[in-house]
Amino acid sequence: MAKAIMLQGTGSDVGKTVLVAGLCRAAQKRGLKVRPFKPQNMSNNAAVADIPGDSNAGGEIGRGQWLQALACGVRPTVHMNPVLLKPQSDIGSQVVVQGKVFGEARAHDYQAMKARLMDAVLDSWAKVGEGADLVIVEGAGSPAEINLRSRDIANMGFATRANVPVVLVGDIDRGGVIASVAGTHLILPEEDRRMIAGYLINKFRGDVSLFDDGISAIEKFTGWPCFGVVPWLKAAARLPSEDSVVLERLASGEKRALKVAVPMLARIANFDDLDPLKAEPQVEVVFVPPGKKLPEDAGLVVIPGSKSTIGDLLKFRENGWDRDLVAHCKRGGHVVGICGGYQMLGRMVRDPDGIEGIVTETEGLGLLDIETVMEPEKTVRNSSAHSVQFGLPLEGYEIHLGRTTGPDTARPSAIINGVEDGAISADGKVIGTYLHGLFSANAFRAAYLESLGVRSGGVDYRAEVEKALDEVAAELEAHLDCDAIFALAR
Repeated sequence: MAKAIMLQGTGSDVGKTVLVAGLCRAAQKRGLKVRPFKPQNMSNNAAVADIPGDSNAGGEIGRGQWLQALACGVRPTVHMNPVLLKPQSDIGSQVVVQGKVFGEARAHDYQAMKARLMDAVLDSWAKVGEGADLVIVEGAGSPAEINLRSRDIANMGFATRANVPVVLVGDIDRGGVIASVAGTHLILPEEDRRMIAGYLINKFRGDVSLFDDGISAIEKFTGWPCFGVVPWLKAAARLPSEDSVVLERLASGEKRALKVAVPMLARIANFDDLDPLKAEPQVEVVFVPPGKKLPEDAGLVVIPGSKSTIGDLLKFRENGWDRDLVAHCKRGGHVVGICGGYQMLGRMVRDPDGIEGIVTETEGLGLLDIETVMEPEKTVRNSSAHSVQFGLPLEGYEIHLGRTTGPDTARPSAIINGVEDGAISADGKVIGTYLHGLFSANAFRAAYLESLGVRSGGVDYRAEVEKALDEVAAELEAHLDCDAIFALAR
């Protein structure tokens, strides 16, 4: 079994995913065969990963572990994130185990399910380290949630079972970092406290020396050494985000040639589809929160993926976005719907088996002459595709339920694995597709923007992600004692 270290946070959204990705890239640059691992993740931003032993199928993992695998220079597998929770409502989630749908569970029921899931976690743990020198593990939430400790599989429950040393991550940007680190030490049971070998501080702005007294205070309370203080990592903004909480902090930037409006659906999924457009110098991407109108000066509206198409469609109308979208189209605006967003653009969405919930059908937005019927079998695969409109190659993946038919599918937007996909309206201004990642294809993105009267900046999106990973790794090498962190591994 490979040696391993684990990063756990004093809370959610402290930057663990980016730190693990950066450490993976730093270890890879040192010549180590390194792999990522996250026992349990909760995200609707999923990626397609390999299922070892089954070359014809793909499985789902969190987008963060896909990014971390990229940082390691390896193909992602389902064993890098054996348990993935995909929230479908405020109280329940779809449970994905080793890449496949395991079932659905309300929060309370899921706690009882964890004992069975630990077996899958430990099975994947044994497999992910095969042939590796180092595995870097990411926790979920915080180990200080001691009310959940007895059935924990994500933090100390895993670390103690697998005997993996832990580095605690504190986020200074949110405030109270001394109390959060010291408080974690205070309330952890001794068995868990012994697993923590030290801590690091993340997201520091300004002169790091100003926190010297803070480090002394934390050492006085905990006895833990500090492995370093990480500054605010600007390059992290160029990496795909996994947690939709980041959308709440996005502010509209300077006005540019094209404004792209993206409604923030309650169960928004795979919103990193928009990242390549955000990287374009002439494009301003605006995520529109509930209660706000779609901006009238937007040239393009993109309706992203959703984990709950019918539920989000009902909320879409409740927000008045349906009226805004009709007005947008009357002004000559363009619309792209991706996956769940594509389904919403049709005349009707039906869910006869109640897969998504108790509402079994609802009218769509009516911008495409199609309708969708939800079916139990989920399509999960990386896809080879090309654009029908521009005759250019596309790159991406599919993760969706449902079969879409109707007259407008006679004008497909793409050919995926040799099969027609999606639909285009008669005037060519409304496009739907099941292909996630279509804007990542540089030539297609440039051609599509040119059709809207905007010149592409020639951005090579994938190369920019690789460059950002290198920059994050360099920052971590400069500000952390990476030698000491890697030496913890056992």
